[in-house]
Amino acid sequence: MTVQALYTASTGMQALESKLDVIANNLANVGTVAYKKDRANFEDLFYRHYVVPGAEQQAPQTGVGTAVGLGTRVSSVQTNFMQGAFEQTNRETDVAIVGNGFFQVSDSAGNIYYSRAGNFSINADGELVLGSGNLGRRVEPTITIPQDKESLSIRPDGTVLVKQVGQQDFQQIGQLQLAIFRNPEGLMKVGDNLYSPSQASGQANLVTAGEQGAGVIQHQFLEQSNVEPVRELIDLIQTQRNFELNSQAVQTGDQMMQLISSLRR
Repeated sequence: MTVQALYTASTGMQALESKLDVIANNLANVGTVAYKKDRANFEDLFYRHYVVPGAEQQAPQTGVGTAVGLGTRVSSVQTNFMQGAFEQTNRETDVAIVGNGFFQVSDSAGNIYYSRAGNFSINADGELVLGSGNLGRRVEPTITIPQDKESLSIRPDGTVLVKQVGQQDFQQIGQLQLAIFRNPEGLMKVGDNLYSPSQASGQANLVTAGEQGAGVIQHQFLEQSNVEPVRELIDLIQTQRNFELNSQAVQTGDQMMQLISSLRR
């Protein structure tokens, strides 16, 4: 049993190490636009049953059994899509989604991704793109900003309006659409503030902002990360303490084995 204690405690240390990785990633992305925090979930492993509940040992039947658990593991890492706070930027190409939905973007290879980040910019072709450290990804459907643009406005329904030099009125040049998913938690994070659909998330349903459960567009605002630093620091301390407890169980098991070994001398 002492040997089993070493393996059991080691599973706890391994699971807590994974939780620490999740917390560290959350803290690292406190300032990332529209980042959604993750949470590591645990589940217990198999049990060694010495006496099954209700077994016929000696009359009457046993009311409880005798079982020893064999440790724990990370069962899943869930993404919390709770709305983040909003920051006013007064930048013409910055937008935020108030409510459900994702922006749809594509790369040069035609791959489709989805993002909550609305820190858009304009590329050399005048197209509205989601910029990143690697490359710009074109907003879908494509929105091209005229070169002689004087000012730009985006309505809550995603309608993009531009006033060109020498004109008095704004003209519509396109409309931002939002993608909604049956199960957003099933989306796969691929980095660069992007998500990729999976069988768990279902296929994207492109809708007009404000319709069919989708949120609305807030112009000249950005959604901030929904990470709560204080909550993460508390989880960090708890994880550290739990890791220490499991390491103490390993040390205790090792000491007991040494004691048993010395009995033969």
